Amino acid sequence: MITLDFTKLDGLVPAIAQDVRSNEILMVAFMNKDAWEATLATGKATYWSRSRQELWVKGLTSGNIQLVKEIRIDCDNDTVLLKVDQIGGAACHTGHRSCFFQKIVDGNACITDKPVFDPEEVYK
Repeated sequence: MITLDFTKLDGLVPAIAQDVRSNEILMVAFMNKDAWEATLATGKATYWSRSRQELWVKGLTSGNIQLVKEIRIDCDNDTVLLKVDQIGGAACHTGHRSCFFQKIVDGNACITDKPVFDPEEVYK
């Protein structure tokens, strides 16, 4: 079994979620050891919420869960790539499919797509 290096970022490793079919990057979050173990045990992407200081099962509130289909680890064992089946169509808490919905054009941020859900409705 691989041992991740949780020593570099105060017990966290970056975790990239990528759509398993389209290869679109959906989001970047962080995992601690408990989130890593929960992800392995359940097959659902589980992260560490730095703002709430608690484990966060992606989609538990919104229904937009991430089912892990493949896991890759970088050469330093300190970054995780999760290839996921994004259930519900949106990975971003803003309602967008991907957290990367802004594109810089001539120094300005342009929104590239419309949200798939209204976050005010979902996160009342």
